[in-house]
Amino acid sequence: MNTASPYLIGPETERLVHRAFTVDDAELAFELNSNPDVLRYTGDSPLNSAAQARQFIADYPDFREFGYGRWACVLKETQTVVGFCGPKYLPNLDVVDIGYHFLPDHWGRGIATEACTACLKFCLEVIGMRQIVAFVIPENIASIRVLEKSGMTYDCDFNYDGIATHRFVLDITQAEQ
Repeated sequence: MNTASPYLIGPETERLVHRAFTVDDAELAFELNSNPDVLRYTGDSPLNSAAQARQFIADYPDFREFGYGRWACVLKETQTVVGFCGPKYLPNLDVVDIGYHFLPDHWGRGIATEACTACLKFCLEVIGMRQIVAFVIPENIASIRVLEKSGMTYDCDFNYDGIATHRFVLDITQAEQ
């Protein structure tokens, strides 16, 4: 699934630019990925320091290995990273997952839906993906709404890494309707 030139720059929306994280984003990445409210429904382990975030960003293999990955979401107005959104190939399931996290100060403003919708469209139309999935813990009602507003539909209940989730799907045949 490797592409010749990685998509380091993702979609642009009215309020956001999507781009690969750089080590200069480490402080924000640490803030985002250590916030218990952000991680509440993800099953992700929190980062312990900005240095750990810097190392994670430096070692992040997805753009190199698959040509795409989770993009930093940068508010155009302030040039501030407020979260991430983008595709991730899950080799153990042989699927592409759309995922996102945003800082709580930016919740409830439609930013997650704006980012997710743009990323899904970019993945289908620019990268040429045929299907994208998302896994969400059933109690995460806000995230379920984001997926639905972004055009994804509930597919099934799914045990993902020992966590009970709902699986949502968007495929090329849905996108063409």
